[in-house]
Amino acid sequence: MGTRLQASKPWFKEPWPWLLAIMPLTAVIASGFTVWFAITSNDGLVVDDYYKQGKAINQTKERDRQAQLLGIRAQLLPSGADLQMHLEGRMPMPPGQLTLQIMHPTRTGDDHDVQLNWDGSSYSGKLPQLSGAHYKVQLTPEFGDWRLTGTWPTGSAVTLNPQL
Repeated sequence: MGTRLQASKPWFKEPWPWLLAIMPLTAVIASGFTVWFAITSNDGLVVDDYYKQGKAINQTKERDRQAQLLGIRAQLLPSGADLQMHLEGRMPMPPGQLTLQIMHPTRTGDDHDVQLNWDGSSYSGKLPQLSGAHYKVQLTPEFGDWRLTGTWPTGSAVTLNPQL
């Protein structure tokens, strides 16, 4: 009996080399995308000086205790582009100006500072355009002896209490 030789196809016409190359090729493409994403994205949540930030926490907690001792509470009442705020507590004199920091939970570019001025009965200020997120808010007087913090679902009224 004689053996017959079969003509073989070139390698690139065979399915097996292509099936074996799909996984490494996918990994190379995915790693290229990962490198591009890491270079172009903003890593705003990373703190440069974490030790200094840690030391500042102790000062912040003291301001929270002071707000609790004075029994300070604030109610934020948004109305379109205006913001009204009522402040309660045992303060000898209401501060002339308050700063409301509105901080987006993930994007630092969406953070805002709003100056609230005393108009005789409450505080008022202009509210910036906000996206629909649950913002972190921090209220401090002009001299910074106390602070109130909380979470604010945009567009609704919220009461800020001392946090410990």
